Amino acid sequence: MIQRLTGIEACVFDAYGTLFDVHSAVGQCRDRFGLESGPAQTMSDSWRTRQLQYSWLRSLMGKHVDFWQVTGDALDFALDTAFGPGKAPDGLRQALMDSYLALHTYPEVPGVLRKLKDAGMKTAVLSNGSPSMLEKVCTSTGIDAVLDAVLSIEDVGIYKPHPSVYRLAVERLDLSGPAAVSFQSSNAWDAAAASAFGFKVVWCNRFGQARERLPGAPDVEVTSLTDLPALVGV
Repeated sequence: MIQRLTGIEACVFDAYGTLFDVHSAVGQCRDRFGLESGPAQTMSDSWRTRQLQYSWLRSLMGKHVDFWQVTGDALDFALDTAFGPGKAPDGLRQALMDSYLALHTYPEVPGVLRKLKDAGMKTAVLSNGSPSMLEKVCTSTGIDAVLDAVLSIEDVGIYKPHPSVYRLAVERLDLSGPAAVSFQSSNAWDAAAASAFGFKVVWCNRFGQARERLPGAPDVEVTSLTDLPALVGV
């Protein structure tokens, strides 16, 4: 039985890994560069892991750069690990960075966002991504038409899971408080942090991850966003 969330004024979504398949960047380049499936996935996993780690470490170090820089630095690490320093195929790095601006959405995403929007629910993205990154990927997938706001951590200058990031959604969407937000993320650490801040949280556990041992816990766990409209009563 679906556990309905009450008092929701806005559905706010993490972007990368929740709406957009981060591994689709490598997938778009596999055939062009002759990348084998197993090593390509390993490289993609390494890229994503370092991307997150660098965002957290830079926040702790007080050495902020935008997510485009972080994404490029993480990719350089992944390419050097996969091919050896300076030995990646010519053009692969640029192709992968270009692909990151045109990631694919997960299959259910456009329809879910449209249903929420048509029902009058406020919808927004709250992401580590830089404004230009988010603008390009939302436009390329067409979901910009069904979002009320696309919010970047660049407005507060520190990455998730800092509380000021989550506060941004409450302030920019002019909501009554954190409990008026249904926050959706596929990242377990993000779901925990958003819950600790006070959001009602739907953890989209697409890949069967274990729960994090952190403050906060999701209100609902799902395997896709398909059930979200019913969860928030639309």
